[in-house]
Amino acid sequence: MRLSTRDRVTVALMVLIPTAFAAVLVWLPALATIVMSFFDWDGFGPFTEAKFVGSKWYSDAVTIYPAFWPAIQHNVIWLIVLFGVATPLGLLVAVLLDREVSHTRFYQTALYIPVVLSMALIGFVWQLMFSRDQGLLNLLFGTQIDWYGDPKINIWSALIATSWRHMGYVMLLYLAGLKGVDPSLKEAAKIDGASEPKTFFHVVFPVMFPINVVVLVITFIDSLRAFDLVWVINRGRNGLELLATEVTRNIVGEAQRIGFGSALATIMLVFSTIFIIIYLRIVLKEDR
Repeated sequence: MRLSTRDRVTVALMVLIPTAFAAVLVWLPALATIVMSFFDWDGFGPFTEAKFVGSKWYSDAVTIYPAFWPAIQHNVIWLIVLFGVATPLGLLVAVLLDREVSHTRFYQTALYIPVVLSMALIGFVWQLMFSRDQGLLNLLFGTQIDWYGDPKINIWSALIATSWRHMGYVMLLYLAGLKGVDPSLKEAAKIDGASEPKTFFHVVFPVMFPINVVVLVITFIDSLRAFDLVWVINRGRNGLELLATEVTRNIVGEAQRIGFGSALATIMLVFSTIFIIIYLRIVLKEDR
């Protein structure tokens, strides 16, 4: 069936308009960031006056910038906790709610509310729990722990807050995936004598492969772009250094080291690209 001229124009616009937006808002800024990472520019004068420094900013980040390796370490910890604690908890809650227990809608709503809140607001909410002087935890235990201020424990306090939100998102995704599993698969496994745990891990969980990939992608992205919560707490200092906060500090902070901040952003882009390639290989292999 041949498309009319009007249909061709409509299809072309549907393809070109989103592509143009992606190019202007994503691709061009990404390329500009990579280019600026090789120059010394303060962001005020014309870029033509910027001095080419090659890989100096990358070398400085790895060798002499004190916050770089702590930021890498904290991002890795963020990923491990979200993937190893928050995600399994979200899956567990989804499995329990899928059993149609009483008041299921109430539990779903209560657990999903943090997802619709901004991370900045979540930081303020958990301040009511972690405040040294008037926080709920210190009142309950009669302590004076500075949960957000102590660099030895504030990363874990922040992770509790972000896991609270992440768990609700994962719960919703897996709950949708569980509703889409063919009931006959569970019945067949039950007839074969499989226990509920074996049925879930050997039948149900593999069937939800697309959901698993989506959850994996979301978890990685959330761990890499973590910013709002720690910026609200202490602007990413004193034990809460993250790559995103260091990029912001160098680009829009008092130092205005555009080139160095762009180098840090490019490092984040490389990490993201590696994961995207792995993700696409998994998806394309599954499609085959």
